[in-house]
Amino acid sequence: MLKDIQDSYYIESPEQATVLLNPIRGEIIAQLLEPGSAAEVARTLGETAQRINYHLKALEKAGLVERVGTRQVRNLVEVLYRAIAKTFVLAESLSMKPETLQRLKDQSSLAHLVTASERIRRDAMLLMEQSDVGEVIPSATLQLQVHLSDEQQRQTFVEEYAAMVQQLVDRYSGCKDGNDAYQVLLAVYPKPKE
Repeated sequence: MLKDIQDSYYIESPEQATVLLNPIRGEIIAQLLEPGSAAEVARTLGETAQRINYHLKALEKAGLVERVGTRQVRNLVEVLYRAIAKTFVLAESLSMKPETLQRLKDQSSLAHLVTASERIRRDAMLLMEQSDVGEVIPSATLQLQVHLSDEQQRQTFVEEYAAMVQQLVDRYSGCKDGNDAYQVLLAVYPKPKE
């Protein structure tokens, strides 16, 4: 019998923080609130089982996921993993300099941006391949630019931005009459110098 999953786990070691801040590992953990195999997670995330297995090994070594069993699938034995907690919180007591911790967060965000843009591209290609000739697939893209003068203004903007989007999603999430689920992916990042 499985022990209950923790509600939250405080990350206090720099090693665990470094492992967890890799964007795909965060996505893997989100899929493992219930036991799952590398192959199941790979199908859900549109990745290869080998890539997911590599990241699962790193998460297991860091103590953030654990093996909870096995199952026979055809002639293979799949290892089942589960996250140790529903949410992970970086502890204030991390023995990293604040600038190092911020850099880890920033770089993780940029890596997640790359992963998200690859996912959008892959999903768009699949939708085009799966659509009938002449069929219009409803979608929208919005690109804007905003000038933010300092860290406080940037932080406030991101907080308001996230709250407004969450309100909009909540308003329309109650309408589950339709069969079509839509992905909503938003990003905020500094404009690169060209």
